[in-house]
Amino acid sequence: MKLENMKVIITGGAMGIGLATAKRLLAENAIVTIWDINQKELENCKILFKAYENRIFLHNCDVSDKDKIHEMTQVALIEMGGIDILINNAGYVAGGSLIDTDNDKWDKTIKINLNAIVYTTKEILPILLKQDSGHIVNLSSASSYLGVPDLAVYTATKWAVWGFTESIRFEIINSGKKNVGISSIHPSYLATGMFEGAKLGFLGNLIVPQVKDHDVIAKAIVNGALKKGKYAVRRPRSLRLSMILRGILPDKLFQYMLIVMGVHISMSNWKGREQFL
Repeated sequence: MKLENMKVIITGGAMGIGLATAKRLLAENAIVTIWDINQKELENCKILFKAYENRIFLHNCDVSDKDKIHEMTQVALIEMGGIDILINNAGYVAGGSLIDTDNDKWDKTIKINLNAIVYTTKEILPILLKQDSGHIVNLSSASSYLGVPDLAVYTATKWAVWGFTESIRFEIINSGKKNVGISSIHPSYLATGMFEGAKLGFLGNLIVPQVKDHDVIAKAIVNGALKKGKYAVRRPRSLRLSMILRGILPDKLFQYMLIVMGVHISMSNWKGREQFL
């Protein structure tokens, strides 16, 4: 897919992975709309993207609100003159054990990480199908392949995002539209930001090293998902090994392998931000 003049919506686009992705898309001469709930970061984006003021649109949007999504979609259609790409990047993490963490945090995790993707996809997919062109990118996680203690509900939402993405791909195929795609992105722990401090053990980090910064994932979105149309993009690439091993090893042996890699204690030193991506 050529990205020049493509009209893109990025949820949670005012910081982190979303912001890095917006920078790359603007460099490709795309037209970008950012939806974010963090007004301070949206104001910072106004300054950062001043040179692109006729190619970027910034809006405060709670993507867990169906009515707001519908309203902002209509605004995007007017401002950009259409929609070609949706990047479902908005996310929320609340670390802690299931028992000791308030239900409100788990509810928020599900609303932002899963429900919002369902709402935005249901709103925008018909537009892409009608024009028989476009692409949706959903941010999943390396935790969509395995369980992670102190991230139980977050992990559950990311498993769900991967399953949702694959299911919608089949619905697109069944529709007969050949030029609409959908991809999932699966990052491991990032060294900074929301997952700062989270890390696998020595052996695990050798096999699946930390992702050094948000731009690594932004590059995967732009080059892997959008330009090459890959169904799933994993960073680091060695994450694919976990899928292979899960498929061939007995469950107990696979679980033991995860313990040896330090997955069971990977959140012990987590000091990242409890916030949107």
